[in-house]
Amino acid sequence: MSDVTRTKHGRPVHHWRRDVVELAALFTAVAVADAVANMVGHGPDGPGLLVVSAVVLLATAGFHIWWARRHDHAPPPAHDTVARPPADAEQAGRTTTTTTTDNAVAPATATETTLWRMRTTVRDEPGSLAALCVTLAERRVDILSLQAHPLAEGTVDEFLLRAPADLAGAEITRSIARAGGTGTWIERADAHDLVDAPTRILGLATRTALDAAELPLALRHLLGRCTIQSLPAAARTESRRDESAPSEPTPVDGVLDGTVLRLKGPDGEVITVERPYLPFTPTEFARARALVELDTRLGPRIPRSQDVLTLPEGNSITVRRADTADIEAAKAMHERCSPATLDKRYHGPVHDADRYLNHLLSPRFGRTLAVRTASGRIVGIGHLLWDGDETEVALLVEDEWQRRGIGGQLLGRLVAMAVEAGCESVYAVTRASNTGMVAAMRGLGLPLDYQIEEGTLVITARLDATPVSSRLPYDHARRP
Repeated sequence: MSDVTRTKHGRPVHHWRRDVVELAALFTAVAVADAVANMVGHGPDGPGLLVVSAVVLLATAGFHIWWARRHDHAPPPAHDTVARPPADAEQAGRTTTTTTTDNAVAPATATETTLWRMRTTVRDEPGSLAALCVTLAERRVDILSLQAHPLAEGTVDEFLLRAPADLAGAEITRSIARAGGTGTWIERADAHDLVDAPTRILGLATRTALDAAELPLALRHLLGRCTIQSLPAAARTESRRDESAPSEPTPVDGVLDGTVLRLKGPDGEVITVERPYLPFTPTEFARARALVELDTRLGPRIPRSQDVLTLPEGNSITVRRADTADIEAAKAMHERCSPATLDKRYHGPVHDADRYLNHLLSPRFGRTLAVRTASGRIVGIGHLLWDGDETEVALLVEDEWQRRGIGGQLLGRLVAMAVEAGCESVYAVTRASNTGMVAAMRGLGLPLDYQIEEGTLVITARLDATPVSSRLPYDHARRP
């Protein structure tokens, strides 16, 4: 071991032992030189000894030069055959993949990869997680993130993985089962899953705080593929009169029952979240309950921004969000609509149309846009309704304001909201004779599917095509 160390500034520090050794070597060299000088100057064989010393020095120098050149160009040892990346590549991280077979080095080439979300249950014992990590490493699977959900027995580990594209999900599942994982579930992921869990949850909380209609979407993004239903307190009271209905009320803290969550809403309603393919964990239950509690504390709220538009004939209208505070204005519009217009919209008895408004205008079930005239009168309403895993759009325009492009304005904005919410498609249910609704759906410029049954037409627009712009072509559109 060297006696020279370095300070934190990189300066060498010499110790006294090295100085003593150097002085001893110096005195020894002086003594040897004096002895050689006396021998050469006073001995009979002095000149011959001087020639022999010169030959020995030249031979030693020649041997040193030959040995140094030989080792500079020597091949690496047999065990050192793995290609090494350059220094800058090592600092940048892993960007290429290198494979070796029978000591043959393959050139480093980039490989196609796939993102996976995987969840599995492991025993709560030291080394259980390590066994999973070793198994994934053997299959060249990189762990991008890991979340642990503790249970009473065992732990649910949720992974975000980057695997070779030619490695199927079933193969990953079998490897995890051999390593001790049980109840493994896996599905494809996308770039949105690369956001870490705390950041994603804070983003969902922010969206919920700004808009009460975001709560169902936030729960769906938080818990994955699930079905969300909201049962109002009045409907729940009616259901208790039925002997077959459960009589136990939902506690304030909610209920976790396997694949079902029940949470108490701010108005006494019960929000039911069901995910049949995977049981909920206590961690997920706590997160969902925190979102609902945030929504309860903030109370009713919707964004109050609006668009002021000028129709082709010169009339100005405004388009803005609506909620249950607009029920009376919406009922007044119903009274001005003809029975034929109400029948095309509600597909039932006209006198029951007002009963639907409490549900349609509630932020719990979707988003509503209202079109108002300069005097404040509502002349059109559009709904974007969360229907389990699907999304429905519905329009109603007062008779005197039809054929002016208002329906297309509403529909374009509703579909833009659906795109923003991450919906895969939207569908509209109408009469086959409702040419106005059919024309508005065609005007979206999206792929459409049609289903007709007993005079009822269901038009589905797939949103995986080019996203629809929320800004529609009017000359004087502005946002105050």
